[in-house]
Amino acid sequence: MKRKQKRYEALVHIYSPDLYRYAYWICRDPDIAKDLVQETCLRAWKNLDSLLDDNSVKGWLFTILRRENARRFERKRLPLVDLDDFEIADQYDCSKEMENELLGRKIALLANEYKEPLLLQLIAGFTAEEIAIQLDLNKNTVLTRLFRAKNLLKSSLTSVTDKNGEAHG
Repeated sequence: MKRKQKRYEALVHIYSPDLYRYAYWICRDPDIAKDLVQETCLRAWKNLDSLLDDNSVKGWLFTILRRENARRFERKRLPLVDLDDFEIADQYDCSKEMENELLGRKIALLANEYKEPLLLQLIAGFTAEEIAIQLDLNKNTVLTRLFRAKNLLKSSLTSVTDKNGEAHG
């Protein structure tokens, strides 16, 4: 039991920051993100004996988190959140914060088929191959979706800056 607990604590210590960042990106609510990570850790503890290869732990944990997020919608229908309700934090570099907020909003508006692989790559650092396994897709499909997601973001951000009168070269 003590060996299992040490293994579990090591895994949680290593991966919980990445799990939280990913959870926050998919739900955009810090409290729900914390709950998702907590539920993920609880489920991981209960099923730790089924994890045979520690090299696959990151994918295993992110799969649990994605499933926990899906369960959240199965349990109850949550109200839709208007992205305009998110406040921009006052920080020393307001323009950088505004850029990050704009990018976050644009990512949130992507269709799930593009948003999910993009977040798995950006937030969790998964390779296209690992994302393909996570989402049960062909690697080429993942690469195509990542390419399209980045192009959609690029054109969406370009149209915003064009509307603001900034020059592009």
